[in-house]
Amino acid sequence: MSDVKVDPVDEKNPVKDIPPPVATPRLTSRSRRNADAWGRWLRVLIFVLLGYTCVQHWRKVLESRDIDEGSWMARALGKHGEWRKGPFGKKAEAAFLVVPNPINAVGASVQYATKPHMAGTPGDFKTATDFLELLQTELGAVAPESPPIYSAGTVESRNATLSIPSLRTPTAWIDVYYPVMNTALDRSLEILDDDGSVVWKAELEEVADDTDPDAGKYFDAVPAWHGLSKGGEAKGKLVYANYGNQEDYDDLAAQGIDLNGTIVIVRYGGIFRGLKVKGAQERGAVGVLIYSDPRDDGTVTAENGYIPYPHGPARNPNSVQRGSTQYLSVYPGDPTTPGYPSYENSTRTEGTNIPKIPSLPISWANAKVLLREIKEDGSGRNRTISLVNHVDDRVIPIWNTMGVIPGLIKDEIVMIGNHRDAWVLGASDPSSGTVSMHEVIRGFGALLRRGWKPLRTIVIASWDAEEYGLIGSTEWGEDFTDFIEENIVAYLNLDSSVSGSRFSPSASPSLAHFVRSAAQDVSHPTKPGKTLWDARQDRGILTGEHIDPEALAMYEEALQAVDEVGIGALGSGSDYTVFLQRAGVASHSGGFGSTLSDPVYHYHSVFDSHRWQLLYGDPGFVRHVAIAKYLGLMTLRMADSVVLPINTTHYAFELEAYLDKVESIASSAAIDVDFDSLRDSIHHLQHASKKFDKEKEEAERKLQHIVKRVAKHRAIRHKVKEIICKIKSVFGLKCTRGENLHACHAHHQHGHGREVEQQVPSVETKSGQVVKPRLGRYMGILKEKRAHEHGKHDEHTKGKLGKHLYKKLKRAVKRVRAVNKKLASFERGFIHEDGIKDREWYRHLGVAPGKWLGYGATTLPALTEAITYEKNATLVQHETSRLTVLIDKLAKEIEL
Repeated sequence: MSDVKVDPVDEKNPVKDIPPPVATPRLTSRSRRNADAWGRWLRVLIFVLLGYTCVQHWRKVLESRDIDEGSWMARALGKHGEWRKGPFGKKAEAAFLVVPNPINAVGASVQYATKPHMAGTPGDFKTATDFLELLQTELGAVAPESPPIYSAGTVESRNATLSIPSLRTPTAWIDVYYPVMNTALDRSLEILDDDGSVVWKAELEEVADDTDPDAGKYFDAVPAWHGLSKGGEAKGKLVYANYGNQEDYDDLAAQGIDLNGTIVIVRYGGIFRGLKVKGAQERGAVGVLIYSDPRDDGTVTAENGYIPYPHGPARNPNSVQRGSTQYLSVYPGDPTTPGYPSYENSTRTEGTNIPKIPSLPISWANAKVLLREIKEDGSGRNRTISLVNHVDDRVIPIWNTMGVIPGLIKDEIVMIGNHRDAWVLGASDPSSGTVSMHEVIRGFGALLRRGWKPLRTIVIASWDAEEYGLIGSTEWGEDFTDFIEENIVAYLNLDSSVSGSRFSPSASPSLAHFVRSAAQDVSHPTKPGKTLWDARQDRGILTGEHIDPEALAMYEEALQAVDEVGIGALGSGSDYTVFLQRAGVASHSGGFGSTLSDPVYHYHSVFDSHRWQLLYGDPGFVRHVAIAKYLGLMTLRMADSVVLPINTTHYAFELEAYLDKVESIASSAAIDVDFDSLRDSIHHLQHASKKFDKEKEEAERKLQHIVKRVAKHRAIRHKVKEIICKIKSVFGLKCTRGENLHACHAHHQHGHGREVEQQVPSVETKSGQVVKPRLGRYMGILKEKRAHEHGKHDEHTKGKLGKHLYKKLKRAVKRVRAVNKKLASFERGFIHEDGIKDREWYRHLGVAPGKWLGYGATTLPALTEAITYEKNATLVQHETSRLTVLIDKLAKEIEL
């Protein structure tokens, strides 16, 4: 440091040693202009770059505007403040379809089909609460402190259903009804010698071993008897009556065979079992035995070399078909409360839809012994048969489990349902349907977690006591008749989803094209490149030389009972009955059924087990999944379609086909009635419906056009404000609230809401799943506040959009709503308050279960049966007039 030289400083005048600053040179006017130009160009460049970036983003937004249009469509048709930008339309369908899978389906089958759960038993109640927990978990309908189990008729039960149109969040509960049913006590079936001694006594219970572990464990858990059968004892000679239908009994009468005092033995098939008993009773029989005949198993028989279950696919000879002997075609539901619900304190009647003679179901093994007694070759001894069937008739509680996914349109509700109770294990009937419903609910849960909200409200029902006679659904339907008529736009039913290889859908004619479209959009479960719709042609692979010609003829006749689209008519035998036949709601039911070359399905037997389903019914559970996708797809489309997918024109033309059939029947019966006025009315309806089709199309097109304009307008306006905001930020200027609307809205919707949710403690359900409950009153207040702010914003939007566009939107919405109201009420136009003669509970004059069929449908039933059973020309003319009035009214209601 000593070597460093320091210049001396003049301490007296230090400033003189500091050089003066150089003066800034003055810019010429030309230089100033150049600098200003460069500044302007720089600002323009920044503006262009920002604009380009925003335009590119803007273009992407407009390219994906279908999502925004979905939101705007929801806002237009629904209530303000509730729409969310979840998946919509095809995106929602795609998100749903990836959820149902075989692994979860097998798990659900184990849960529901490995223990007995007959209606009214502890096992049945367990399945009701299991289903409730499924709804609570998947839909986010967290249980209140006390279980939501409400006695039917109470304020809580009434409010649970009647408040559905005002719900904003999912909910679930159980309704308890109190029908009169019965359970088996002691029963016996014996052959008596001439001196009255017992020479043979039947083993009435099914015989099973541990080859099928569930069947081996529970073979005697539910006795082999008929639900709602008459308790009593009978003795008499045995008479064979084939299927026990009207033709069979008439044939016996023609042969001079008197049924008075006899015990009739018939085979299952053809008609509902209760009507077999009714027919015998009306002809003087004192008892009825019904057995399962291998002739009705097609080619899968021991005669063709097939081994019986559990070692092979043929019928186990010890299997017994339980089931109700209610007179289903007279009226369904609780026999003691026809037309009104079975509350705990309801007034009871005697019941006119149940037998007055005892009956028993028996196995083929027992039937063979009895049939030898009456062999036609004279070798049979035809000894006296003794039948004992003691039952306990009493009020038994049942449990309907209900769930709701609130939509944006509050007064248009899509309902789906499946019964849950089984005669024993019920792996196919009904648990295959419950499994498919389980997967549908999981799919809806996945959508809800992504922010989805359906356009229309969806109600999910798990019905009880269907097996006794459609009791759970019927009592609910009778309980809420007005609610159904005012709100339900369609009912989609599922009973057994899989019992064989052939897909067989049935529906109201107005839903035929809708059903076909959904089935065509689901892949075939076992054949790549084909669809579920193609599975209507499927059949089993177990062929053989021997097949009963009568069973084959009946099967082939059933295959032909479809309309030109390929959809069957709905008779009865499942839970759509009260919706279609009494309330007039367009309905559907369908699944995979058994063919004559499929492994034998042991209907209502202990052998309808999870093991049978895994080995023979649906290995891999791929059909269960296909039906889940099909039902879910239909539900989504019915709930989210702008215009309801209901086809009145197809229905109108089907009516003419029904009338052609009636005219043919009348001609054969030599009844001379003029049907010209009825045909003219049908033609008028067809003409009105074609014009209405154009109105449907135009109303939807107009609304979609305006919604696109609104969505584009808002997107453009929104992006322009964002650009302005970004440009202002470059120059340090603040954005106005309107320009930063998106960011502000996003923070309000996501940031603040997330902070609130993070303060909520999680709870663990019984199944171990962690669920974050809803925020109760605080979140309700918060939502009301947001809805209020949203309403203010809508008023602001109205001004910005322009009154002209807003009025157009309002008119378009009103037009679509009017169209949908007409579509939803079309099926109700066939309801006549006086109902059908001798069975007035059924009020639909377009279709009903056949008077002596039960399961099968009869079209134009009151008119048809006036010819076939009454053979009364005056009555035929009366029924023609009733139909003409209804159809004229229908045409007037859809006319523009």
